[in-house]
Amino acid sequence: MATPHIQASLGDFAKTVLMPGDPLRAKYIADTFLTNVKQVNTVRNMFGFTGLYQGKPVSVMASGMGMPSMGIYSHELFTTFAVDTIIRVGTTGAYVKQAKLFDIIIAQGASTDSNWASQFQLRNGTFSALGSFSLLEQAVQQCRKMNAPFHVGNVLSSDVFYDVDPDKWKKWEALGVLGVEMEAYALYANAARLGKKALAIMSVSDSFHYKEILTPQQREVGLKLMLEVALSIAP
Repeated sequence: MATPHIQASLGDFAKTVLMPGDPLRAKYIADTFLTNVKQVNTVRNMFGFTGLYQGKPVSVMASGMGMPSMGIYSHELFTTFAVDTIIRVGTTGAYVKQAKLFDIIIAQGASTDSNWASQFQLRNGTFSALGSFSLLEQAVQQCRKMNAPFHVGNVLSSDVFYDVDPDKWKKWEALGVLGVEMEAYALYANAARLGKKALAIMSVSDSFHYKEILTPQQREVGLKLMLEVALSIAP
């Protein structure tokens, strides 16, 4: 049952997997929030764990950085290990002024500057990658219940971290795009093609409007609230 990137057996992963980019963040989530934890993957140090959250089986596994990496791992989890739902958890850089540090951004949809959708060979069209509405609705309800500041809308999944055009983000902001990250579009496209559920929930770690940027310690505090939202909606 193992794949080239995941050495596990069918049943090792829960039906719902939280996916941060960082393998050490996956370990942090498992150590901090889950009980009865079992490590289910170590290939390429892309750590995967399965445990219980308030009695519910939940897995957490790193996706790595960028759409190619997310595309590989989400595809294998969906198709080989019978995972039904993947929730991307991580950070985002805010494009809009109203999104402040520590706020939660829930990606209703994902735009991209990637060539990812070209594989679908859509003539005269561009695929709009959307998250699961049922998960999104639950996440919004949970944010309100926890009194957590949140924003719902479009994000940019970008292939580029260090852009040669430092003002390119302003064009996306003008279209109401909330912030930038690097994985959601591929995740949403895979989920749509395979009939699965996916949602990206992210904490604002920096802003294109403000000079503040979170320290590693502050990121951990900010991520905790976002992670509690994500874990609470795990089916």
